[in-house]
Amino acid sequence: MELAGELRAEAQRADERRLLVLAGDPGRTRARAGDALAAADVPADGTTVLGPEPFLPCEHHEQTRAAELLGRTRSAVVVDCHTGCRPNALGTAVGAVEGGGLVLLLTPPLDDWPDRRDDFDESLAVPPFERAAVTGRFRARLVHTLRAHRGVAIVSVGADGDSVERRGLTDPAPRRPASRPTPPPDPGFPVATYEACLTDDQRDTVAALEALSTPGDAVVVEADRGRGKSSAAGLAAAALAHDGRDVLVTAPQYRSGAELFTRAVALLETLGAEFDVDRPDQPQCVTVAGGGRVRFEPPARAVDLPGDPDAVLVDEAAALPVRRLQAVLDAPAVAFTTTVHGYEGAGRGFSVRFRDRLEESAHTVTEVPMTAPIRYADADPVEVWAFRALLFDARPPVEPVIADATPDSVTYRRLSSGDLIEDENLLREVFGLLVLAHYRTEPSDLARLLDAPNLTVRALTEGGHVVAVALLAREGGLDRATRERMYAGERVRGNMIPDVLTTQLRDEAAGRPVGQRVLRIATHAAVRSRGLGSHLLSEVRAEFADSVDWLGVGYGATPELVRFWGANGYRTVHLSTSRNDRSGEYSAVMLAPCSAAGRKLATRHSEWFCDRAVGTLTDALADADPDVVRAVLRAVDATPELDLSPWEWRLVAGVPAGAAILDTNPAPFRRLALRQLVDPADPGALSDREERLLVRKVLQARPWPAVADALGFVSARECKQAFGDAVETLTGLYHGGDS
Repeated sequence: MELAGELRAEAQRADERRLLVLAGDPGRTRARAGDALAAADVPADGTTVLGPEPFLPCEHHEQTRAAELLGRTRSAVVVDCHTGCRPNALGTAVGAVEGGGLVLLLTPPLDDWPDRRDDFDESLAVPPFERAAVTGRFRARLVHTLRAHRGVAIVSVGADGDSVERRGLTDPAPRRPASRPTPPPDPGFPVATYEACLTDDQRDTVAALEALSTPGDAVVVEADRGRGKSSAAGLAAAALAHDGRDVLVTAPQYRSGAELFTRAVALLETLGAEFDVDRPDQPQCVTVAGGGRVRFEPPARAVDLPGDPDAVLVDEAAALPVRRLQAVLDAPAVAFTTTVHGYEGAGRGFSVRFRDRLEESAHTVTEVPMTAPIRYADADPVEVWAFRALLFDARPPVEPVIADATPDSVTYRRLSSGDLIEDENLLREVFGLLVLAHYRTEPSDLARLLDAPNLTVRALTEGGHVVAVALLAREGGLDRATRERMYAGERVRGNMIPDVLTTQLRDEAAGRPVGQRVLRIATHAAVRSRGLGSHLLSEVRAEFADSVDWLGVGYGATPELVRFWGANGYRTVHLSTSRNDRSGEYSAVMLAPCSAAGRKLATRHSEWFCDRAVGTLTDALADADPDVVRAVLRAVDATPELDLSPWEWRLVAGVPAGAAILDTNPAPFRRLALRQLVDPADPGALSDREERLLVRKVLQARPWPAVADALGFVSARECKQAFGDAVETLTGLYHGGDS
């Protein structure tokens, strides 16, 4: 208890955090946690427990609800790991504690902890694997970092007393008192806006956001977590609203942007503005007298720019799909804040995926980095520990060491979790590339990478450095009882493709064949467009062709991605009828069969997809991108029947001359369009625009004026003429011109 007081006192002197590990049985460590917090004089109203039991008189959440701490500041957070250690909860806990605070970690004895299996391990044991197949490498690495890093105290709690393994005191040098930043010369925002800033970084960011006062500007703010980027955005939003501007705010969830609204309201009060809020505790619309306002909309609605805002602020932009980010570029002025490292999303992924589109826009782009922490002092040892333990700062290799990589020069490597845990640099490069492959990579993904029995890592290396990586998941091979439960609607973890084919498409046997699904694939940005991704997939296929029935993939469909997977032998079996909440796209499922059983599975689902395509495209998929539809249909491994009757052929043949119209009976036109788009007699017979016309008008049944406008025709009449020309071409191809 003396040690807990010393840790808190040192943390307060240095404006840093300290981490206290209490290792032992659950009851004793929970009791010691209460004693330690009391000895350290940590107030109960500033403490949160993340764990299975509310054993302290303070705020309590299950680890699965750790996101309740996002955007909040606590004096102490206790993470109870006795029934499970969820990496996401650990990362969130560390990020919530202020300078001078404590993070308490309650664990089993550290030497035993990696070999124990807990509730989080249960989530990694996807069928047909049992929990015993989960390894403990993530926790072994976690224990190693706890024993190696500054600022971490470790106490073994036993029946005969406590034993201090590490005191965790760092004896930091005295720090100069932090000085408040001075406002910039000739500020465009009220001086009070800058007087509310806590660091020079925050002042410079607010100054850059002054650009949102005039149309044509875009600002990108990148920072590690805890740097105050959301607060800076809130100050700027309030200043804009005070000047009469309408500011639309969006974020993955409202809680991600809650701090923005808190700071906006506080500044408006300081400025003496008259304003109203829709909700006193969690305002989502702040209306200022004179016409300005700050309002929140979820991403799905924000992309439509409701109310024609003067400026849009996108908080935690890295966690949103590119499609939605691109849509808000239609706003007069826009700003994106993004976390470079951490559980909120992958900022570097934002840069790689979206930056090119931003640069191609009509906006003048200003970039602002933020490096100085606000909640705690720079070089805080607990932040240093968390960055290493959870690989928040994982990066792919630097460009010079892989710049010459080609398919002929690289080496294909089968990487086990043992290989990764034994080579920290290799682990960082692999995980760094996987972060860039996905718009939201979390600490729990690191645990899955190291411990999940169904996951496999394959990579291409150049001189020992990773240039491309694929993360694969074993799926299928399910016993009859599991397949029956799945068919009845029960979700079976870790079997996405069998689940879709079984539950949604009613194929009870779909879970029997064994497959490898490509969860993620990434190529280093410096060596893209050299065929390395395709080369990696060909090596994966060569390795697994004799041991699985299929290779598969599911992803948010874009024309480029569908063409990539189609070129690598993957064939469409499904296109979802609702957009993915995270990607914002319709999801495609594609298979590359490797055995007779895999071919049977792929063939029947390709045929079923063709059978239902016409119905879904006129209904649930009526707003799908026509280029996505074209690419998805071209990747189907089937030949739709073209069994038009003589009367139907006469109807079709009458359209080019104007003697017949599509609306008389669209059915034969749809079968003809489907055949051309899936298995064309002549792939080059129609132009891209004519194929888009078939999708929009024939398959999606859109009105002529809307089709003409979408495809750039001068008028509906010109659009109809182009349609007649396309039908004439197809009639010649499939009916020899005999009407």
